[in-house]
Amino acid sequence: VRQRGYMSLDGFTVRNLEVFQSLASQGTHGTLLDVLDETATPGGGRLLRRWLARPLCDVDRIRRRHEIVAALKAKPELLSQLRDRLQQFVDLERVLSKISLGKAHPKDVRALGETLVQLPDLAVLLNTVSDTTIRDLVAEFVDTSTSGMTILETLAEDPPTMIGKGATIAPGVSSELDELRSLVSGGKDWIKNLQEEERERLGIPSLKIGFNKVFGYYLEVTKVHQERIPETYIRKQTLVNSERYITPELKEYEEKVLTAEERIQILEIEMFGSLCRTILADGAGIQTNGQCLNRLDVLSTFAHLANLRHYCQPEMVPEPILKLTENRHPVVENLLPATDRFIPNDLELDVRSAQIQLLTGPNMAGKSTYLRQVGLTTIMAHIGSFVPARSAIIGLVDKLFTRVGASDNLAGGESTFLVEMNEAANILNNATVQSLILLDEIGRGTATFDGLSLAWAITEYLHNTPEVAARTIFATHYHELTALESDLVRLENRHVAVKEYDDKIVFLRKVIPGPGDKSYGIHVAQMAGVPRPVIDRAREILTYHLENMDKKPGTQAASASSKQINIFQDQSESRLKKSLKEIDINQLTPIQALNLLNELKREHDL
Repeated sequence: VRQRGYMSLDGFTVRNLEVFQSLASQGTHGTLLDVLDETATPGGGRLLRRWLARPLCDVDRIRRRHEIVAALKAKPELLSQLRDRLQQFVDLERVLSKISLGKAHPKDVRALGETLVQLPDLAVLLNTVSDTTIRDLVAEFVDTSTSGMTILETLAEDPPTMIGKGATIAPGVSSELDELRSLVSGGKDWIKNLQEEERERLGIPSLKIGFNKVFGYYLEVTKVHQERIPETYIRKQTLVNSERYITPELKEYEEKVLTAEERIQILEIEMFGSLCRTILADGAGIQTNGQCLNRLDVLSTFAHLANLRHYCQPEMVPEPILKLTENRHPVVENLLPATDRFIPNDLELDVRSAQIQLLTGPNMAGKSTYLRQVGLTTIMAHIGSFVPARSAIIGLVDKLFTRVGASDNLAGGESTFLVEMNEAANILNNATVQSLILLDEIGRGTATFDGLSLAWAITEYLHNTPEVAARTIFATHYHELTALESDLVRLENRHVAVKEYDDKIVFLRKVIPGPGDKSYGIHVAQMAGVPRPVIDRAREILTYHLENMDKKPGTQAASASSKQINIFQDQSESRLKKSLKEIDINQLTPIQALNLLNELKREHDL
């Protein structure tokens, strides 16, 4: 069920258009997400994914996003400063979530405080732009600088990732904590002084004081000096070349230090927990600021990409139209080598006059690329991005459907053709006048005439059924369908231009008016490296057998071909037969018969 205010994108469409996952690599390389995700923060990246999964279907909200992008795009220096600052910010939503779950560490929280105190400066920077939409976005920020200052005043400048692995709480926050730290930090001097005193008193220059977790502090003396050990030394451990001892004085000091360290850790845990509770009390404001930063990140990324890749601001309108000038595929053009240039194309659809575009042309000519670029451009416009075109007028799309290619789902018991028909059924049962339909090769998974019949019927249904008369581009190899232009008033033929030189072809990648005249299948096979004898034999069969089959009466194939093709050659003939069958000649007077005959001749141009 489509959520109000959002475009409906089914799983077929998301997969076919390679929004999140490449069909070839199954990764993100070569996807729309990969092209658009130059966000500065992790939160911005998450929000971009959500926007791509749920494009807007509300003209006013889309326009507001476009206006913010346009305002940032017009100020390149400010845009650069903004993106630099965003890169320094921590992920507010993520840190707040970790705090609420009790999983945040001191370094996370310190970074949160540093971000919160910088937000007012960011607001000042953005308010230098006169655009009201940006000012409205800035106005949504909540003043959480007090929480930020509390964090910075409470935590040490470089706190550890785990309490107990270094100073977590800043000096001056707790007098008890400062005293305990002074005791612990002074321990090194006390140990050093004791070591010097014992060396001098006993005359053992090699005596040293050490510490381990098993025995605590100890005095270590080599065995050559054993006769100098006083009675106050208590033997604790014997080594190969030395003995280790403890004294009551050393154990007393050890207990004092270890108790202090334990107390420091307890105090820091308590104070850090108290700080986290204080932060959560301001959690709603921090959450709001995180959401604002994420939006700002994505919209500034759109502005950056618009400048970098020469995207234009689309004009969004409620009417079901689509007009693109010099439209490009956002992913393909980004993957092309620097020496290649993407060939742009124009498109104009209007459900009132040019509802269906029937696109013919050979394989590899660029039909699928053309369909996908229209779909991706539409999605980009609806999430608030500028689009890869010189100009664009895009009517609101409530549902975007694609049927591009097909694959088996053998584990689910579905053949290629069944998958294809599932997708077609989904489109025909759910499309509306406000939808956009991109069809590629309907009916190719079955016998030629079955597929042709289905493609023909689907095209007529989309044209003649008012409730599903959506903007449609239908790419097909069935050249017979081009005859529909004379019967369906809102259908226009287009084809991908091909230049032929002797027995070779050059794909021009340009969509131009009119139907294509050939499929060039044999030429494509030759380009793919099919052996020359196969190519020559295929040409021979095409020339002398298939093209002349209808001239060979009596052959079964010719007879079948004749019967099937006649279905599509002249629809007026079938209507004439129907009209004649409905006449009851026994009830007609001579005058009525003459008048009826005259009417039929005029109606069918006989």
